[in-house]
Amino acid sequence: MKLPFVCFIACSAVVLALPAQAAECGLDKPGDELTEEDATKIYDCLSDDLHAGYKAGDKRWIPQSYVDDYRSWERVSTFPAAPGFHDGRFLVTYVNSIGAGEYLKYAEENVHIPAGTLIAKESFAVDDQGAVKKGPLFIMEKVVEGKSPDTDDWYYMMVSPQGNPVAVDVMTACSECHQGNFGHQGGLGYPVPEARVGQ
Repeated sequence: MKLPFVCFIACSAVVLALPAQAAECGLDKPGDELTEEDATKIYDCLSDDLHAGYKAGDKRWIPQSYVDDYRSWERVSTFPAAPGFHDGRFLVTYVNSIGAGEYLKYAEENVHIPAGTLIAKESFAVDDQGAVKKGPLFIMEKVVEGKSPDTDDWYYMMVSPQGNPVAVDVMTACSECHQGNFGHQGGLGYPVPEARVGQ
Protein backbone atom coordinates (compact mmCIF):
# COMPACT_ATOMS: atom_id res chain seq x y z
CA MET A 1 0.00 0.00 0.00
CA LYS A 2 1.40 3.40 -0.98
CA LEU A 3 1.39 6.01 1.72
CA PRO A 4 0.62 9.59 0.71
CA PHE A 5 2.66 10.95 3.58
CA VAL A 6 5.84 9.16 2.63
CA CYS A 7 8.16 11.12 0.40
CA PHE A 8 11.70 11.61 -0.59
CA ILE A 9 13.28 14.95 -0.18
CA ALA A 10 12.51 17.08 -3.21
CA CYS A 11 13.45 20.52 -1.94
CA SER A 12 15.80 19.71 0.94
CA ALA A 13 19.35 18.41 1.11
CA VAL A 14 20.03 14.69 1.24
CA VAL A 15 23.40 13.32 2.29
CA LEU A 16 24.37 10.65 -0.21
CA ALA A 17 27.43 8.47 -0.59
CA LEU A 18 29.88 9.21 -3.41
CA PRO A 19 29.98 6.09 -5.59
CA ALA A 20 33.34 5.25 -7.15
CA GLN A 21 32.20 5.72 -10.73
CA ALA A 22 30.83 9.20 -10.06
CA ALA A 23 34.40 10.40 -9.39
CA GLU A 24 35.41 9.20 -12.87
CA CYS A 25 32.70 11.30 -14.55
CA GLY A 26 33.79 14.73 -13.35
CA LEU A 27 35.12 17.44 -15.65
CA ASP A 28 37.03 19.43 -12.99
CA LYS A 29 34.57 22.30 -13.32
CA PRO A 30 32.21 23.65 -10.66
CA GLY A 31 28.55 22.80 -11.21
CA ASP A 32 27.56 26.42 -11.82
CA GLU A 33 30.07 26.63 -14.70
CA LEU A 34 28.87 23.58 -16.62
CA THR A 35 27.49 24.06 -20.12
CA GLU A 36 24.65 21.96 -21.56
CA GLU A 37 27.30 19.85 -23.29
CA ASP A 38 29.25 19.38 -20.05
CA ALA A 39 26.16 18.28 -18.13
CA THR A 40 25.28 15.86 -20.93
CA LYS A 41 28.79 14.33 -20.88
CA ILE A 42 28.54 13.73 -17.15
CA TYR A 43 25.07 12.22 -17.48
CA ASP A 44 26.17 9.96 -20.34
CA CYS A 45 29.04 8.73 -18.16
CA LEU A 46 26.76 8.09 -15.16
CA SER A 47 23.64 6.96 -16.98
CA ASP A 48 23.92 3.15 -16.93
CA ASP A 49 25.30 3.04 -13.40
CA LEU A 50 22.67 5.48 -12.17
CA HIS A 51 19.78 3.41 -13.50
CA ALA A 52 21.26 0.14 -12.22
CA GLY A 53 21.66 1.66 -8.75
CA TYR A 54 18.05 2.87 -8.63
CA LYS A 55 16.79 -0.60 -9.60
CA ALA A 56 18.81 -2.41 -6.92
CA GLY A 57 17.25 -3.59 -3.67
CA ASP A 58 13.77 -3.80 -2.18
CA LYS A 59 11.56 -0.79 -2.91
CA ARG A 60 9.07 -1.63 -0.15
CA TRP A 61 6.16 0.83 -0.61
CA ILE A 62 7.34 2.00 -4.06
CA PRO A 63 6.19 -0.17 -6.97
CA GLN A 64 9.29 -1.75 -8.50
CA SER A 65 7.81 -1.27 -11.98
CA TYR A 66 8.01 2.52 -11.60
CA VAL A 67 11.76 2.26 -11.19
CA ASP A 68 12.25 -0.50 -13.75
CA ASP A 69 10.14 1.13 -16.45
CA TYR A 70 10.62 4.90 -16.29
CA ARG A 71 13.23 4.97 -19.05
CA SER A 72 10.59 3.64 -21.47
CA TRP A 73 8.49 6.75 -20.76
CA GLU A 74 8.70 10.02 -22.69
CA ARG A 75 11.88 11.92 -21.95
CA VAL A 76 10.82 15.57 -21.59
CA SER A 77 14.20 17.22 -20.99
CA THR A 78 16.78 17.45 -23.75
CA PHE A 79 19.74 17.72 -21.37
CA PRO A 80 20.32 17.55 -17.59
CA ALA A 81 19.33 20.95 -16.26
CA ALA A 82 19.73 22.45 -12.80
CA PRO A 83 16.58 24.48 -12.14
CA GLY A 84 17.56 25.56 -8.64
CA PHE A 85 15.17 23.24 -6.84
CA HIS A 86 15.98 19.68 -5.71
CA ASP A 87 18.96 21.17 -3.88
CA GLY A 88 20.47 22.44 -7.14
CA ARG A 89 20.86 19.01 -8.71
CA PHE A 90 20.94 18.42 -12.45
CA LEU A 91 17.73 16.65 -13.52
CA VAL A 92 16.62 14.46 -16.42
CA THR A 93 12.84 14.10 -16.51
CA TYR A 94 10.59 11.32 -17.85
CA VAL A 95 6.76 11.21 -17.97
CA ASN A 96 4.62 8.14 -18.67
CA SER A 97 2.20 7.94 -21.60
CA ILE A 98 -0.83 8.79 -19.44
CA GLY A 99 0.47 12.26 -18.64
CA ALA A 100 3.03 13.08 -21.31
CA GLY A 101 0.61 14.83 -23.67
CA GLU A 102 -0.58 17.27 -21.01
CA TYR A 103 2.84 17.69 -19.46
CA LEU A 104 4.46 18.60 -22.79
CA LYS A 105 2.14 21.60 -23.08
CA TYR A 106 4.12 23.15 -20.19
CA ALA A 107 0.95 24.98 -19.21
CA GLU A 108 1.19 27.58 -16.46
CA GLU A 109 -2.55 27.71 -15.69
CA ASN A 110 -5.60 25.49 -16.13
CA VAL A 111 -3.36 22.42 -15.91
CA HIS A 112 -5.26 19.11 -16.05
CA ILE A 113 -2.84 16.28 -15.36
CA PRO A 114 -4.76 12.98 -15.47
CA ALA A 115 -4.75 10.48 -12.61
CA GLY A 116 -2.20 7.76 -13.31
CA THR A 117 0.44 10.20 -14.51
CA LEU A 118 3.93 9.26 -13.36
CA ILE A 119 6.92 11.56 -13.47
CA ALA A 120 10.49 10.46 -12.74
CA LYS A 121 13.51 12.72 -12.36
CA GLU A 122 17.01 11.28 -12.35
CA SER A 123 19.54 13.49 -10.63
CA PHE A 124 23.18 14.17 -9.98
CA ALA A 125 25.11 17.00 -8.33
CA VAL A 126 28.40 18.70 -9.11
CA ASP A 127 29.96 20.68 -6.27
CA ASP A 128 32.18 23.77 -6.32
CA GLN A 129 35.28 21.59 -6.67
CA GLY A 130 33.83 19.72 -9.66
CA ALA A 131 33.14 16.50 -7.76
CA VAL A 132 30.17 14.53 -9.14
CA LYS A 133 27.69 12.83 -6.83
CA LYS A 134 24.89 10.57 -7.94
CA GLY A 135 21.52 11.84 -6.76
CA PRO A 136 18.18 10.23 -6.02
CA LEU A 137 15.41 9.28 -8.41
CA PHE A 138 12.42 11.52 -7.62
CA ILE A 139 8.97 10.14 -8.53
CA MET A 140 5.58 11.85 -8.55
CA GLU A 141 2.30 10.01 -9.07
CA LYS A 142 -1.02 11.76 -9.72
CA VAL A 143 -3.78 9.87 -7.91
CA VAL A 144 -7.55 10.16 -8.27
CA GLU A 145 -9.14 13.39 -7.12
CA GLY A 146 -9.73 13.47 -3.37
CA LYS A 147 -7.41 10.56 -2.54
CA SER A 148 -4.71 12.80 -1.08
CA PRO A 149 -6.20 16.30 -0.77
CA ASP A 150 -3.42 17.62 1.46
CA THR A 151 -0.91 17.05 -1.36
CA ASP A 152 -3.23 18.14 -4.19
CA ASP A 153 -3.57 14.44 -5.10
CA TRP A 154 0.12 13.84 -5.71
CA TYR A 155 2.11 11.03 -4.13
CA TYR A 156 5.84 11.73 -3.85
CA MET A 157 8.55 9.08 -3.74
CA MET A 158 12.33 8.98 -3.92
CA VAL A 159 14.89 6.23 -4.42
CA SER A 160 18.50 6.67 -3.33
CA PRO A 161 21.37 5.99 -5.76
CA GLN A 162 21.79 2.66 -3.97
CA GLY A 163 18.16 1.69 -4.63
CA ASN A 164 16.75 2.28 -1.15
CA PRO A 165 13.50 4.17 -0.49
CA VAL A 166 13.85 7.05 1.98
CA ALA A 167 10.89 8.21 4.03
CA VAL A 168 10.37 11.82 5.09
CA ASP A 169 7.39 14.06 5.81
CA VAL A 170 5.72 14.59 2.44
CA MET A 171 4.30 17.97 3.44
CA THR A 172 7.50 19.73 4.45
CA ALA A 173 9.86 17.95 2.08
CA CYS A 174 7.75 17.77 -1.08
CA SER A 175 4.26 19.18 -1.18
CA GLU A 176 4.97 22.58 0.37
CA CYS A 177 7.66 23.17 -2.22
CA HIS A 178 5.66 21.92 -5.21
CA GLN A 179 2.42 23.62 -4.22
CA GLY A 180 4.11 26.76 -2.93
CA ASN A 181 6.23 27.31 -6.03
CA PHE A 182 4.21 25.55 -8.73
CA GLY A 183 0.64 25.38 -7.45
CA HIS A 184 -0.51 27.61 -10.31
CA GLN A 185 0.66 24.96 -12.78
CA GLY A 186 -0.73 21.91 -11.08
CA GLY A 187 2.26 21.37 -8.80
CA LEU A 188 4.55 20.70 -11.75
CA GLY A 189 8.10 22.02 -11.78
CA TYR A 190 9.00 21.82 -15.47
CA PRO A 191 12.54 21.64 -16.86
CA VAL A 192 14.07 25.05 -17.53
CA PRO A 193 12.77 26.42 -20.86
CA GLU A 194 15.92 25.73 -22.86
CA ALA A 195 15.83 22.06 -21.80
CA ARG A 196 12.18 21.40 -22.65
CA VAL A 197 11.43 18.93 -25.42
CA GLY A 198 9.57 20.67 -28.22
CA GLN A 199 10.39 24.21 -27.04
